[in-house]
Amino acid sequence: MQPTNGSHRSIPVFVVMVVIAALIITAAGSFLAGLAVANSATLAHSGAAWTPFYQAWDTVENEFYYTKPSEAERIRGAIQGMLSTLNDKYTLFFAPDAAAADTQVMQGESGGIGARITVDKDGQIVIAEALIGKPAAEAGLQSGDVIRKVDDFDLKGVSATDAVKRVRGPIGTTVKLSIQRGDQQLEFTITRQQINVYGKILPDRIGYVSLALFDSKAGDQVRDALQPLLDQHPRALIFDLRGNPGGYLDQAVKVADLFLPEGVVLTEKTTLGENKTFPSKTGDLAEGVKLIVLVDHGSASASEIVSGALKDRGRAILIGQTTYGKGSVQTVHELSDKSQLRVTSGAWYTPNDTPIKNVGLTPNVYVTVPDVFPAGTDPILDTAVQYILKGGLETF
Repeated sequence: MQPTNGSHRSIPVFVVMVVIAALIITAAGSFLAGLAVANSATLAHSGAAWTPFYQAWDTVENEFYYTKPSEAERIRGAIQGMLSTLNDKYTLFFAPDAAAADTQVMQGESGGIGARITVDKDGQIVIAEALIGKPAAEAGLQSGDVIRKVDDFDLKGVSATDAVKRVRGPIGTTVKLSIQRGDQQLEFTITRQQINVYGKILPDRIGYVSLALFDSKAGDQVRDALQPLLDQHPRALIFDLRGNPGGYLDQAVKVADLFLPEGVVLTEKTTLGENKTFPSKTGDLAEGVKLIVLVDHGSASASEIVSGALKDRGRAILIGQTTYGKGSVQTVHELSDKSQLRVTSGAWYTPNDTPIKNVGLTPNVYVTVPDVFPAGTDPILDTAVQYILKGGLETF
C-alpha cells in the first residue's frame, strides 16, 4: 500500500510497517552479514507506547504551516531518529539512492583511480601511492599530493574511508580532484576503472598484492592476483590492507583461507547468544609463502578479521599502524521501499578470542609515518621491504 499525501487522522499502514520493520526484521546470514527483505504483510500495533507517535504524526499532518516533506521522507526521518537512540554508529539507515550506490560498490560494479591514500597528522587526505599504469598515475597524481576536494566537496574533517567512497563510483565515470602540491593548486579529472586488487613483483623478488575492499568478488580476485606472483617463486609476499574499510564476511574468510591451513579464522558472537566459528581449510595456494600484512588506521572490519587471523595463528607479521577497531557485525536488510537498514547484531573475535571493538590490532612492527616524505617513497611499505631483506622472516 502506497501512502498518500492527503491521508489524515491515521498513519498509513506503510508508515507503521516500515518503522516497525526496522525493529524486528531478522537476518539472512552473511556479512556485512546478510540480506533480509521486509515482510510486506500488514502489521498490527497497539498499546499506549505508540499513542504519542500517532498523535505527533497527525498533528504535523493537520497543522504544519509550511511545505511538508513527503511521507516517505518523514518515515525515513522517523527511522533515523529511532536509530539515533541506540548510540551505535554502525547501525545505519540508507535511503534508496544511497543504498543502491552502496550495493553497486559491494557487488564490484564501482571503480576507482588506482591510488592509495592516507591521513596525515593534520587530518589531510594524502596520496600515499599512485599505482603505476593506473588512472591516477597516468593523469599525473603523485605521492604526497593532498586531496582538498572531490567533485567540489571539501574533504576537511572527512575520514579516509569516506574520502575513498567519494572517489569511487560507477566504472567509466569521471571524478574531479582538487590537489595541493606544495604551493601549487591543481585539478585533475580522472576516469574510474575497476581497480580492487593490484599485484606486482617488487625488486629483490618480493611479491606485492593490495586489496581495496572486500567486495563480493574479493576472494577470487586475490587468488587470481596471487597465482602469477607465486609462479615466480617470490622470497616473500606483502599483502597490503591499508585503507581497506572491510566488506563481506564470507570474502574475508575466503581471503584468509588462501594463506591459512586448517583452523579458526574468527568467532562471531551474536545477539541471540550464539557462537559461530568460521574455519579455514588446508590446501590453498598461498599457505607456504612467507607473509607480511600492511595495516594502518584505515584498515577496518573484514581487513581486521584477516589480519587478526594471520597474526594470531603465527602466519604473518603485521607492519604499519594500529587498525581502526571495528569489531562488530552488521546484518543488512532491504526494506520494502528499497531503502537499507544495517543493524549491529554481534561481534567478532580473533582466533585467540581477542575482541577488536574500539581497540584495533597492534602491528608487530609499528611504523611512525612522518607528516611529509619524499615522492616515490612509502614509509610503511619500505619498512616491510627492509624487514624482508634483513632476514626478519627467516626465523618466522
